[in-house]
Amino acid sequence: MATSMRGLTQFIADIRGARVRDLEEKRINKEMANIRKKFKGSCLDIRNLFPQLTEQIYLDGNLDGYQKKKYVAKIIFTYILGYKVDVGHMEAVNLISSPKYSEKQIGYLAVTLLMHENSDFLRLVVNSIRKDLDGNNEIDNCLALHAIANVGGSEMAEALAEDVHRLLISPTSQTFVKKKAALTLLRLYRKHPDVIPAAEWALRIVSIMDDADLGVVICVTSLVMALAQDHLDAYAVCYTKAVDRLHRLVIEHEYSATYAYYKVPSPWLQVKLLRLLQYYPPSEDPTIRSVLHQVLQTIMNNSAEPTRNVQHNNAQHAVLFEAIGLAIHLDSASPLVGTAAVLLARFISSKETNVRYLGLDTMAHLAARAESLEPIKRHQSTIILSLRDKDISVRRRALDLLYSMCDVDNSELIVGELLRYLRVADYALREEMVLKIAILTEKYASSYKWYVDTILQLISAAGDHVGDEVWYRVVQIVTNTEDLQEYAAKVVFEHLKAPSTHESLVKVGGYILGEYGHLIANEPGYSPMEQFQVLHTKSQFCIASTRSLLLSTYIKWVNVFPEIKPQLVNIFERYRHVLDAELQQRACEFYALASRPDDDELLQNVCEEMPPFPPRVSALLGRLNMKHGDTEDKRTWVHGGKEANLDRDIVKRKADGSFAAVGDGQDIMGSLAGLEISASSAEAGGAIPDPVISTKPPRLTTGPNMDRWFDKLTYTAEGVLYEDDQVQIGVKSRYQGHLGQLAVYIGNKVSAPLTSFTTRIHVSDPDALSVTFAKMPPSTIGPRTQTQQLLHIECKQMFTTPPILSVSYLAGSHQTLSIRLPIVVTKFFEHVKLGAADFFERWKLIGGPPREDQAIFSIELNSAGQLDLAKHRQVVSGHRLNLLDDIDPNPNNLVAAGVLHMSVEGKVGCLLRLEPNREAKLCRLTLRSTSETVATEVRKLVQQPLKTDS
Repeated sequence: MATSMRGLTQFIADIRGARVRDLEEKRINKEMANIRKKFKGSCLDIRNLFPQLTEQIYLDGNLDGYQKKKYVAKIIFTYILGYKVDVGHMEAVNLISSPKYSEKQIGYLAVTLLMHENSDFLRLVVNSIRKDLDGNNEIDNCLALHAIANVGGSEMAEALAEDVHRLLISPTSQTFVKKKAALTLLRLYRKHPDVIPAAEWALRIVSIMDDADLGVVICVTSLVMALAQDHLDAYAVCYTKAVDRLHRLVIEHEYSATYAYYKVPSPWLQVKLLRLLQYYPPSEDPTIRSVLHQVLQTIMNNSAEPTRNVQHNNAQHAVLFEAIGLAIHLDSASPLVGTAAVLLARFISSKETNVRYLGLDTMAHLAARAESLEPIKRHQSTIILSLRDKDISVRRRALDLLYSMCDVDNSELIVGELLRYLRVADYALREEMVLKIAILTEKYASSYKWYVDTILQLISAAGDHVGDEVWYRVVQIVTNTEDLQEYAAKVVFEHLKAPSTHESLVKVGGYILGEYGHLIANEPGYSPMEQFQVLHTKSQFCIASTRSLLLSTYIKWVNVFPEIKPQLVNIFERYRHVLDAELQQRACEFYALASRPDDDELLQNVCEEMPPFPPRVSALLGRLNMKHGDTEDKRTWVHGGKEANLDRDIVKRKADGSFAAVGDGQDIMGSLAGLEISASSAEAGGAIPDPVISTKPPRLTTGPNMDRWFDKLTYTAEGVLYEDDQVQIGVKSRYQGHLGQLAVYIGNKVSAPLTSFTTRIHVSDPDALSVTFAKMPPSTIGPRTQTQQLLHIECKQMFTTPPILSVSYLAGSHQTLSIRLPIVVTKFFEHVKLGAADFFERWKLIGGPPREDQAIFSIELNSAGQLDLAKHRQVVSGHRLNLLDDIDPNPNNLVAAGVLHMSVEGKVGCLLRLEPNREAKLCRLTLRSTSETVATEVRKLVQQPLKTDS
């Protein structure tokens, strides 16, 4: 830029040559005056168009593109130096419309620097940006995308989001344009999520994860990660895509040398994919689980021994830690997690600060999920030493890990160590440490005395870092626990004897001694006068709110300690004349109460002992959650151990304000019910609830022959399921007992490959029917070729809704098909041989409704006007019912029997009678079964291909 514009080069040289700031300002003012003069040739007051603008903009029709570019470049340089610029905005808008790249580049640069997202000038450039987005020039596309991403106002996002999405999904877009379009959409979504129809675009965006260019895949994966966190169901298909890409990268080494970073295949993409998989619950598909296990095992094996190359180790460790996180998420009891625990033990003792940090953080994840904390407890001493690490971020992670790994067995040790470290801890850590110590002390209190001793030590040691929530909770528990009250009064009295006492301890002492000081008043050293002297000597250093609390303590003492009443009344008298309105009002009211006759019951009624607090959840966790900032990707776990991660739905309800009831006031542990970290913390601290994927079935594809093809395949083993101009889908099946296999043949009928090929199975009732792929589906089907997908099927219980096969692919545009698979309950029947006597005996034994289902329906005759007995026999036998000959005296009637096999519910018998009538063109179909639902479903399946409209 500087080499082609001598005026700009000279201007920059003059600025750099200025010895003092005054000379620099003088040179800039001179140049700005010249630029205004140049722009003033034809003055247009744009305030007539936009009254809200405050400055006047100048246009000069005599300036050519080069001059405009030069002057705007000088304005940009002036702005970068930090000087206010009030000219050149309209010229920048004009430069964007220039056909020359150099002028357009300066125009876009000026717009992104000089205009903020709410600037009214942006309305003038939207059409120019859209024109560049729609153009065929890739450079113009990129300049426009940069401007949208950098400015990113809501109006611009609403106007141009569709155009950016079109560039991303267009098959003609260059790879570098797709990358920029994906990142621009990500930027817009983060700033204005409501503008992006994320669910509507889901399948099309996810399909780009199969792009041949890994750079595009990395950018699109970043976009999918952001969108999937808020739209789990819509982006569920990305799970299979991520597993497939990981398998191709880690196992098959399918990547170009460009994307190998120190022999690690695209570590950035691996990390993103591994993190993306953690947003979803573990897949139940055994094929996907097997592939993931192989990928994770390979990653851990590759990282077993570090190399001397630091860059290789960094990349490998980044992938490894994310892989360990995924392994913990999938199954915390798997052998992979055992291997990971051994690796983490080595990492938390590493000399590398980053490795120690990641090791502690990942071990905290393990502690939050693991069934047993024993593998982590073996390294407890190392973790405690990490509290004194030279790096504060490592110390913070060690604190989080100790908080997560604490349980009943090691609580006293960990809390004691945290208390000792609190005295020398960084101020940035102290408030969080106080909250975590208070939570752990309360949660794992082995005795009332230990709880009170620890909390009072905490208040004494932490000083200003103790929030009100801490002493509120102490007061609540002491009030609700009668056995604790006398001991608490003694201990707090001893703490108040210290020369310097923090105000929070004075508040606790004021409340507890006011309520329960009479319980210890008869013991040596705890007389009413001594209690009064100890507490009152602290009041002069307290703020008004604390003094107000102490006045309430004194009025309670007036009621229970008449021997010190004169001293207390004297204090009320003094406080009646203070300037603070709250103190003055309390003192006047208390003075009036204290001055009433001794036999007056009003004072006794007013000063009755506080009743137990209603059960409530501790506010400590809410305070702790507020400390966490939304600074990282959302997680599927939170700090605080396994209990905090068990039931997210209950946690979410608590976050909304509905608290669980706790036990009676006599049980500290009972009062801790529901102390799991709330869902608000999950979002604030980077966690999300375990997702519940919607079971809503996809919308079925419609076609003229689809119902006929499906009905035929319910009683035949093979045939065409779907066909159009691009693909043909056929099936071939075999069944035995409650198990079956279905081969789905998908043929590409066009001369171009089908890319981003995805298949999914939707089962409405997974507890009744299991349908899984034998292997991962291919992502591409070559031109005029066929691929086969084998499905393993298991019937567990009775089901009525066939599974749905969803197929999506790119063939110029994105296509999606949703087709019912011919997997019906009759496929799991086995033949039964019965004689006439046995058949009719069982027929009568089963009886009529509700175990009988009967229907009369019209049928068609064959071309000769006779009953189509061959079709009747084909349909009944095709539904795997054994035809029993010579049982019914009418040769046109059919009698059949079968047994339904189910792995969970066992076997169910079924008997059938089909009685057609040629003259009436009607047929009566009767089913009897030991299960009424089986009889109804089998009747519907047999009737469907026989009735007239079939």
